[in-house]
Parts: sequence; C-alpha cells; structure tokens
Amino acid sequence: MTKPGTFKITNQSTECDARIATLETAHGPVETPVFMPVGTCATVKSISPKELHEDNQEIILGNTYHLFLRPGADLVQELGGLHQFMGWDRAILTDSGGFQVFSLANLNDITDEGVTFKSHLNGDKFFMGPKESMEVQRKLGSDIAMVFDECIPFPAEHDYAAKSIQRTIRWAETCLEQERAKGQLYFGIVQGGIYEDLRETCASALADMPFDGLAIGGVSVGESPELIRKGISDSVDYMPKDKPRYVMGLGVLDQMLDAIIQGIDMFDCVIPTRYARNGNALTRQGRLTIRNAQFKMDPEPIEKGCDCYACTNFSRAYIRHLLNCDEILGLRLLTMHNLHCYKVFMEDVKTAIREDRLLAFRKEFLKEYNPVVNK
Repeated sequence: MTKPGTFKITNQSTECDARIATLETAHGPVETPVFMPVGTCATVKSISPKELHEDNQEIILGNTYHLFLRPGADLVQELGGLHQFMGWDRAILTDSGGFQVFSLANLNDITDEGVTFKSHLNGDKFFMGPKESMEVQRKLGSDIAMVFDECIPFPAEHDYAAKSIQRTIRWAETCLEQERAKGQLYFGIVQGGIYEDLRETCASALADMPFDGLAIGGVSVGESPELIRKGISDSVDYMPKDKPRYVMGLGVLDQMLDAIIQGIDMFDCVIPTRYARNGNALTRQGRLTIRNAQFKMDPEPIEKGCDCYACTNFSRAYIRHLLNCDEILGLRLLTMHNLHCYKVFMEDVKTAIREDRLLAFRKEFLKEYNPVVNK
C-alpha cells in the first residue's frame, strides 16, 4: 500500500494551473479534482453508504463540532471509529469544528488556548481549542483532519483579521504537536479575510510547516463571487504545489471550475443535499425547482442525458408529486441526482484536463450554465 499522504500529480494543464492528482489515504486513493459530499453527522443526508459506493464517491466529509456534541467522540471510538460507526470504508475528511464554533454556537470567550462556547442544541457550555479538536478527530479516526482555526467573519477590519491569523498560525503549530490516528493526515487552513497581505502571511507560514495539504478558509462566508475568486488567488500562489489544495465550503459549479483553473484540487459544500431537501435539482444548465407547478405534467427526467437512478427511472412530474406529498423518496431521488451531477461534472473536468482543453470546456459550459435558472 502506498504511504498515506503521497500526492502524485498525473496530469498538468499547459494552459492554466489545473491538474489531476492522486492523494493516498489510509482508506484508499482519492483522485483530484474532487468534490466531497458532506456527511456532517456521520451520514450524507438521505443517502446510504451503499448508494455513495454505487456513485463511485471516493471521499466524504464529517464534522468535529457536531460529532463532538452528538454522539460524542468517545462513543464513536468505542464502536470502532467513524468508518465502522457509519459503515463507510473509503476516505473521510473531518472539518475541525472551527467554523461551527464561530458560526453556530453562542460564543462566550476566545483566548489563545481556544474557545468557550454554548452548544446550539441545548446551551451546555464547552471548551474547544486546537488540542481538543485534534483529540476528537484522532478518536474519530478520520483520514484527513483539519486544524482548528479562527474563522474570520465577513466583513472584518484589517486589524482584527491580522490578530486572528496570528492566532490561527499558533493554533496550527499546536495542532501539529498532537497525537494522530494511524495514517491520519493533517491539513492547515489559510485565513486572512479579503486582505491579500494577510493571506500571503498566513499561507507562507503554514507552507513552512509539515502539513500534508493546505486549505483555503473564509471564502464561503458571505462574500461575492468576485471576492471568493480574489481570496483564492490571494492564497494559492503561496501554497505548496506538490501538496493538495482545498477550498472549504465552495460548491457552485462555475466557481469550482474557476478554482480548478487556479490550481485547486478539493471542494466540499452542503449545496447538493440542502438544495435537494428544498425541492431543487442541480443540472449543467442550472437549478430547477421541481416543486413548481410547471413540472406537474412534465414527463422528462430531471436532466436529459443524465444516467443517475432518478433520471433513468422517473419523471419530473413523479418527483414533484412525491415532494408535494412529503414523501421522503422525492428528497432521496433529488439528492442522488445532485450528487451524481457533481460527480460527473468533476469527471468531465478531469477529461478536459487530460486532453488539455479545460479553457475551451469552461467556455462551452458557461454558454449553457445559469445558476438561477428555473425552467
């Protein structure tokens, strides 16, 4: 077995910074660029591990904050770790919980040691810092553990952001000192808000540390697409080229494509599953609100040419009927389609990189794509 953490670039575009690579993990290889379905609470909502296998998903994401609160890291460890607990034998990346601590919880106090917060579930008080986050992730046994960072809000003043990245850098150093699960990889997280100088400072400091990969944080917290693109460009040039590069929380097709062109390898987002739960299908043309009356008599599949289970067996009219009757199968079918749409999109992107025609692929894709379409 190839050593976990081995990152081999197999195809490099000659027209941009896009590349295809393989990242080895303790639970198998992951080919990038890759979109990771989000399984926050040890499940990708409404989809079974068997169905994820059948869709050839190679890696999913779990969340330290949520699993720390329920059911607890000790319980998961006692039951064999996160892979055995949820019946998933491929790679898992765990978010450190930093984003949720700063966005969901009722903050009480932030110090250089960590954060005291109240649970969004019941108000119970907890403390989490870099040591605690990495201990939870060790007990979960994820393949990739993210460092505990301070997620800077948008907007943030430069002085605040400058102090914040220094804390994030110190926490990253502490995270690297912690005991790991067998074969577990550690990724650092570049912060800095909308400020180019701070992103350079943070990325350069983390690049000098022995991380297995680096992520870009704080670019999916309310910024415009232009600022998202800028946040990536302000970070990526200072991140190692021979290690995986990950943009956290980014999940809009055209934005992911632009990031891949900039040299990004990994993505995650709740969009495919969350949109499905709200009656939305994601297609290469854009979003379709299947609940709408215009689909009542529509015999077509969700997306013509799609070979997912939903599209090869059911009509828009049938799925709309399920949604309007609150039948869970409707949500499941939309989730299957949305995740498959993202999987096929990434496969097509990789084909375009192999054939060195990614910029032409982007041009053709954008001719048809409209993120707000509903027809």
